[in-house]
Amino acid sequence: MEKIIYFEVNSGISGDMTIASLLDLGLDQDKFLSELDKLGLEGYSIEISKVKKNGIEATDFKVIIEEHHDHHADAHSHEHRNFNDIKEIINKSTLNEKIKKLSIEIFEKVARAEAKVHARDISEVHFHEVGAIDSIVDIVATAILINMLDYDHIYSSPLSLGSGFVKAAHGIIPVPAPATIEILKCVPVYSTGVKSELVTPTGAAIIKTIAEDFIDLPQLEIEKIAYGAGKKDLESTNVLRVYQAKKKLKKNY
Repeated sequence: MEKIIYFEVNSGISGDMTIASLLDLGLDQDKFLSELDKLGLEGYSIEISKVKKNGIEATDFKVIIEEHHDHHADAHSHEHRNFNDIKEIINKSTLNEKIKKLSIEIFEKVARAEAKVHARDISEVHFHEVGAIDSIVDIVATAILINMLDYDHIYSSPLSLGSGFVKAAHGIIPVPAPATIEILKCVPVYSTGVKSELVTPTGAAIIKTIAEDFIDLPQLEIEKIAYGAGKKDLESTNVLRVYQAKKKLKKNY
């Protein structure tokens, strides 16, 4: 029997939705939080709770930035964190090498996409949407939980992207955001016409890195179903659903 994790991305994906869905699978919260402490990053706290989305109970994950942390020189340094600064934070931590490697791989996808979209060198990309503490936490927390998972394969459905426009550091930009769609080249995507940004650059980079293929739900024996809450209330239920399942191995006669 192979152990399969399947992400059903019908309402999009973001860093916090990914973390929430993996915690909802029943991974050890205390172990997760003590691993996250190894990042050695200050100025934030974590809130994990249960919420209802269209009547369905889901786990919600929030990174709360401490107000007083964002003043003067500190705020300046956060605004201007580049990929090398973020790599340094991750590499200096006491996290294990697998978690560091996966975190940097996810960040690099975002950095390369931002560099391409803004016609800059990767070292010159100063993160706006992703440079803040919450994005570092989202990506590293995801890498920690993936490392805690017991699985043989991770798959994802094609990605529902949303549509319309969203306000960003550079002004009003189309949905999907240019960095998001750059990351998702060669990934099957679609839109149901929902006027909202469903896939964030962080969410895109996470799923592109961890999923080995983007396929419709295969024949599986599902053991656990988890729901990670999105922050927006949409007409459709804004959750990331994840299945933990078994797949019988084909016999080679």
